[in-house]
Amino acid sequence: MPPPADIVKVAIEWPGAFPKLMEIDQKKPLSAIIKEVCEGWNLPNPETYALQNADATNFYITEKNRNNIKNGSILRLTTSAAQMAQQLHERIQSSSMDMKLDALKDLANSSRDITFAQEFINLDGISLLTQMVESGTDFGDLLSFTLTAFVELMDHGIVSWDTFSVAFIKKIASYVCKSAMDTAVLQRSLAILESMVLNSQDLYQKVAQEITIGQLIPHLQGTDQDIQTYTIAVINALFLKAPEEKRQEMAHILAQKQLRSIILSNVIRSNKPINDEMAHQLYVLQVLTFNLLEDRMMTKMDPQDQAQRDIIFELRRIAFDVECESNNSGSIEKRKSMYTRDYKKLGFINHVNPAVDFTQIPPGMLALDNMLYFARHHQDAYIRIVLENSSREDKHECPFGRSSIELTKMLCEILKVGELPSENCHDFHPMFFTHDRSFEEFFCICIQLLNKTWKEMRATSEDFNKVMQVVKEQITRALTIKPNSLDQFKSRLQNLSYTEILKLRQSERMNQEDFQSRPILELREKIQPEIMELIKQQRLNRLCEGTCFRKISSRRRQDKFWYCRLSPNHKVLHYGDLEESPQGEVPHDSLQDKLPVADIKAVVTGKDCPHMKEKGALKQNKEVLELAFSVLYESDEYLNFIAPDKHEYCVWTDGLNALLGKEMSSEFTRSDMDTLLNMEMKLRLLDLENIQIPEVPPPIPKEPSNYDFVYDCN
Repeated sequence: MPPPADIVKVAIEWPGAFPKLMEIDQKKPLSAIIKEVCEGWNLPNPETYALQNADATNFYITEKNRNNIKNGSILRLTTSAAQMAQQLHERIQSSSMDMKLDALKDLANSSRDITFAQEFINLDGISLLTQMVESGTDFGDLLSFTLTAFVELMDHGIVSWDTFSVAFIKKIASYVCKSAMDTAVLQRSLAILESMVLNSQDLYQKVAQEITIGQLIPHLQGTDQDIQTYTIAVINALFLKAPEEKRQEMAHILAQKQLRSIILSNVIRSNKPINDEMAHQLYVLQVLTFNLLEDRMMTKMDPQDQAQRDIIFELRRIAFDVECESNNSGSIEKRKSMYTRDYKKLGFINHVNPAVDFTQIPPGMLALDNMLYFARHHQDAYIRIVLENSSREDKHECPFGRSSIELTKMLCEILKVGELPSENCHDFHPMFFTHDRSFEEFFCICIQLLNKTWKEMRATSEDFNKVMQVVKEQITRALTIKPNSLDQFKSRLQNLSYTEILKLRQSERMNQEDFQSRPILELREKIQPEIMELIKQQRLNRLCEGTCFRKISSRRRQDKFWYCRLSPNHKVLHYGDLEESPQGEVPHDSLQDKLPVADIKAVVTGKDCPHMKEKGALKQNKEVLELAFSVLYESDEYLNFIAPDKHEYCVWTDGLNALLGKEMSSEFTRSDMDTLLNMEMKLRLLDLENIQIPEVPPPIPKEPSNYDFVYDCN
């Protein structure tokens, strides 16, 4: 007969004694269980003791998490969190340096546990740590462990970042500004500054006054990738929180300090492989840099602004090498006629007043900026394109002006100019770190590609949109290989000619061909339930393998993980915290918590998730909202998830909906359904290749007048 569900068999350790095997009744109060354990070892004052997990975490067992205890768990009887917090609070103030160092080591380790952290914070422990930092008497390991404990305590989100003094900020900033500083202290200091900037606008102002970009740059020139990552994270945080009017100024300073070339030589082209966190920070920097273009992208041209009109005159002058005519040379009508002719050759839609072409936003004035850059820095290519097209027949010319405007708009869409960076994306492009004017150079390569593709397609003005679609496909396909330089990107485009694009499209179309005749549609409907069941089993199998999820904290950097997986019988979700990202599957018995599938009431996604409502800053981040989902159980209890990517999001939402008997509606399911259904259809129709399948069934012939042709077996 199995033991009652509320009885858990565990081993409990106590220093200097043999472990005690006992059964814990989960219905009993935790205090009663601790009292029973203390009596077994004749320990007085059971209220000063607590139980904790005897593993690497050493987390305290509380009434909230006691249900995570499993059969066979090893627990440890130890000093209660309140008592431990009181002892460490006193020990870190010891006059003995050795005792103080040991206490700070213990504090840094214990602060990862929220139960202990709450007790230590209640003793005004964070104020004590900040005072120790402000005093400046600690250094080396003492300071390192002090800052580590501070970071761990603040990560729980119990204390607001707005409570810290200017003196504390100055001290942390001074550790970052020193040229020779202990690596651990520097790392923690950078992490603290990043969190301050991201979590408080008031602290951003104070931090920005204390540190300059010039003081951060030297940390990128070392070999420690963690320090480099934290440094770029601080720069990104300052960039992200800076008022719009100061971002251009900050970008100018970054350019003066040659941040891009330093990152290129010391990070991107270093011998060390780039880890995920560094890739994320480089992606964020790339996004924030391109977002500086948003102002020009959303600025309309003022047709009455002479300075802006002069740019168009400059484009005309460079293309046709003409001196600006004086006011009295020729009649006004003659000059207007000449301008109109030249603007038509330049490919503007409005030949009379091309300024009107730049009133569309996006791309606004950004398109004109790109055209002028191309004309000045790639003058030969610019003149060749303009003159080449002006000599063609009207319907076959590739309009440079219109093409540049539409291409600029397309590039802004591809690079998502104006959108906030995603929390979980690592999609940075090394080639954008190889040039100070990378967006303009990117445009120059692509406008020449557009002209080449136009000629290859023998396009006319009616084919303009088709050409733009092909060019977009060429650019996106070339970007997928992450070229290391603009020259490598250009070489990749050379191999993606219009003919090659047609071959790729044909190959993909053959793999995704969809017949529309009625017999085929009927066959599809018949086999669709089988395919859906196959997809369902795949989703549930993936849930059984489990996934590692990141924990969202008040800091942008997330280095805490938890794992969740479905039991093989599909009845229980097992989950628990991890110290680091796992290399493979995590076994069930190492996951402390469990949630019966029968208790799940609903699955909610996006803005409906409670952890998205709580995180105000994340509301602005569309990417995170698209990866968030929660499982509702009991009345108001939720298990909250942030999927590592869109693929895992679809797998888990599909799998959970399948467990609840609901429809799997993700885009991933639709894609899988199309792929598997088309494959199955092709296999079933293999014998009918090159045979015409009629739209309607053939008519049934009339009955014969007699059946004399039937063979008589007798």
